Amino acid sequence: MSELERDILATLMPGFVGFEPPAWLSEAFDAGLASACVYGNNVRDREQLRSLGLALRELAPHALLAIDEEGGEVTRLSYLEGSPYPGAAVLGRVNDEAYSEEIGRRVAREILSAGFNLALGPVADVNSNPLNPVIGTRSFGPTPELASRHVAAWVRGLEGEGAVACPKHFPGHGDTGQDSHHELPTVTASRELLGERDLPPFGAAFAAGARSVMTSHIVLTALDSAVPATFSSLILQDLLRGELGFTGVIVSDALDMQGASGEIGIPEAAVRALTAGCDLLCVGVDTTHEQLTEIVTHVAAAVAEGRLGADRIADAAHRVRTLGATAGPLASATAGSPDGGEPREAITEAELKRVAASFDGADAAGRWAREHPSAAVLRVNSEANMAVGFAPWGPFAAAETPFPGQAAAAAAFGARAQFDPSEAYPSDGVIVIGRELHRAAEVLARIEALRAVGTPVLVVEMGWPAAPAPSEDSTHYAELATYGSSALVGAALIDLLESTPS
Repeated sequence: MSELERDILATLMPGFVGFEPPAWLSEAFDAGLASACVYGNNVRDREQLRSLGLALRELAPHALLAIDEEGGEVTRLSYLEGSPYPGAAVLGRVNDEAYSEEIGRRVAREILSAGFNLALGPVADVNSNPLNPVIGTRSFGPTPELASRHVAAWVRGLEGEGAVACPKHFPGHGDTGQDSHHELPTVTASRELLGERDLPPFGAAFAAGARSVMTSHIVLTALDSAVPATFSSLILQDLLRGELGFTGVIVSDALDMQGASGEIGIPEAAVRALTAGCDLLCVGVDTTHEQLTEIVTHVAAAVAEGRLGADRIADAAHRVRTLGATAGPLASATAGSPDGGEPREAITEAELKRVAASFDGADAAGRWAREHPSAAVLRVNSEANMAVGFAPWGPFAAAETPFPGQAAAAAAFGARAQFDPSEAYPSDGVIVIGRELHRAAEVLARIEALRAVGTPVLVVEMGWPAAPAPSEDSTHYAELATYGSSALVGAALIDLLESTPS
C-alpha cells in the first residue's frame, strides 16, 4: 500500500457491522486506519460494548475510537436501558456549571474504561428554533450565554479526564427546521447574528480545551451560499481555522447522511470534505470493507486528477495520528467498572430532586399527582430522530431498570402505566407522557376531548416544548415540561409523581 493510501485511510472513521471487530477492520488498522466509531447497532449490552471497545483498543492502541455519547438522549453507553445522565437541556436548566463539568467527567470515565477515547459531543448548538426536529434537548439552551457556559464546563470535565471532546455541529445547527440526516437544511441568518448567537459556544469549547470539532451538513447563506459547511473552505479554513484560531482535528458529521451524500455519494463527499479542510471523516453506520476501499480509491483518483492535494491529506492524517497518540489513558481489562454499572450506583435522591426541580411546572404537577394518586399513565410513543435511535426513554426506562433506592417508586409507577387506553379512563384522571407532543395532532385532540368531558389530565412533555410552560392564567398543551427524556430524567419524574407530602 502506498503512503498516499495509508494517509487516506488515516482520515477515515468508519462504522461497522456486528458486536465484535470484523476481520477487515483489523486489516485496515494495520494498513493505516487510525479511527473507528461504534453506533447503537453495535451494542448488545453494556458488558459486550465494553468488550468491543477493549478489543478495538487492543487492535489499535493509538487510534481515535469514537462513541456517539452526549450524556442524555443520544447515548451508546446505555443504549439498551436509557442514559443515567440528565442531558444537555436539563443541565442548562439546572444551571450549575460544576454539575455540568461533573457529568462531563462521568462520561469520560465511562468511555475510557470501555476502551473509547473520543466522545462525539457535546452539542454546542444554541437551540434558537423551538421546533428544531433534531437538536432540541441535545442543546444546553436557547441563548448563547447559557449554552457557552455549560458547553465549556462539560468540555472541561471530559477533557480533564483525558478523553477528547468533539463539540458539534459547527457553525451551528440550532436554527434549522429540517433534519440533516434526511435533507440539506438552509439557514439564512445574517453573519452578524451567526457571530452573536451561534459561534460563541464553539469559541467557549475551544477555550475550555476541546481538541476536535464536528462540522454540520447545513448551508449557511451568509457564510457560503454554495455548499454545506462540511464542504466549505470559507467556513472551515477562513472562519474556523482563521478567525477562531482552532488548531485541532476537524471531524465531519456522518457522510452517509442525506445532507452530505444524498446527491453525490459518500466517496465524492469524502473528497469534498477533505478539500474543504476536514481532517477526519465520519463515514457513518454499517461501513463495509468494500465501501472503505471504494472511498480510498476515489480519493486517490481525485489526487491524481489534481482536484485534491496530497499535502492536504498528509496534513489531515498527521493531525489525526497526533491526536490519537495523546488521547486519554489506555483502557485495560481492570480499569473502571467491569460491568459498566458504576454510573447508576452514583445516582442519589438529591440528584433526582435537583433534576426534578428544573422542570417547568414541577410544583403544580407534584400537587396534581398527590391529588390524583390513582391516575392512569398513558405513554405516547413517537419516532425518535436518527441521532437518538431506539434507546429506552423517560420513566418507562427507569421503571424497567430502576436506579438504586428507587425500586418501590418505580414499581408503583409501572403498575399505573399498565393501562389499556381502549378501555374507559379512570375517574381519577390520566397522566399523558410523550416527547414533542406538539407534533402529534391526534394526541392533542384526544387530550382536549378528555378535558372537555371533565377527565382530569396531566400532560408531561419530555421533549423540547413548542412554547414555554403555562403561567397561572394561560392554557398550554402540557402542564409539565422536563426538557429531557433520559432514564435519569425519567427517574426524577417518577420521584416527583410518586412522592408523598412531607
